[in-house]
Amino acid sequence: MKVLLKKVHVYLYVASVALNYFLFWPFFYYYSRKPARYKRMNQLRRVWGFVSSACVGFFFKFEYEAPVDWSKTYIICANHTSNLDIPAMCILVNNNCSFIGKETLKDGLVTSLFFRSVDIPVNRDSKMSSYRAFKMAAERLKSGVSMIIFPEGGIADNYPPTLHEFKNGPFKLAIDLKVPIIPVSSSDTWKKLWDDGTKYGTRPGVCHFYVHKPIPTDQLLPADADALRDKVYELLANRLETGGISKENP
Repeated sequence: MKVLLKKVHVYLYVASVALNYFLFWPFFYYYSRKPARYKRMNQLRRVWGFVSSACVGFFFKFEYEAPVDWSKTYIICANHTSNLDIPAMCILVNNNCSFIGKETLKDGLVTSLFFRSVDIPVNRDSKMSSYRAFKMAAERLKSGVSMIIFPEGGIADNYPPTLHEFKNGPFKLAIDLKVPIIPVSSSDTWKKLWDDGTKYGTRPGVCHFYVHKPIPTDQLLPADADALRDKVYELLANRLETGGISKENP
C-alpha cells in the first residue's frame, strides 16, 4: 500500500506541474516575447514552482550561511538529485536568472518555452555546443543575469545518490568574468523525489537547502579554476553527508 501511494503521488505531482503550467502559459508566452523578459518570466516561474509543488505537499526551506544581496550577479552551483531542485532554485534566486540545462529540455512539454526564451540548452557531449552555451552564458552574466548551473551535469543513475565529479565550465566562467559563486547544498530532496520519481515514487515533505556564502572570484586567475571547483565540491560534500549523500567513489 505504501509503494502504491508513492506511485500515485508522483502522478499527482506531474498533474499539478502540468495543470498549473497551462494556467500560467498565456502569461509565460506573453512575456517570453518581450525584450525585458527575464524579470517577468522569472517572477512567474517562481510562483508557478511554489504553487505546483505546494499543491501536492512539497515545500522548500532555505538556510543561509550569510545574507545574499540579490541585486548582484552570481553563478549558483547546486548538486542535483531531484527534479524538485529546479523549482527550488527558481524560488531561491531572487533576481534575473537563467538555467543551463540539457538540450532535450528544448522539446519538453513544460520546459520548451523557457529554453527557447530565457534558459540556455547545451549538448554536453558536443564541445561546440558547450562552447556556444557558455559563450551565451557569459553574455548574459555581463548584462546582469545570474546563471543557475548544476555542475554535476545532470542527475546520475545511482541510488542512493552520490555527489559526482563537477564539470569545470562554471568555475572557469566565474573567474573569467569575476562573478561570485554561490554553492547550494540540496541534502534531502532525493528522499522526497529522486530524479523524476518514476522509479520509486514520491512522498510529500519539506526539502532542505543550505545556501553557502558567496565565494568571490575577483582575485583569482584562470589557473585557479580547478582549485575553485574542488573547493566548491568539498563544501557541498561536507554538508551533504548529513542527508546521506556521499562523495563519488574514486
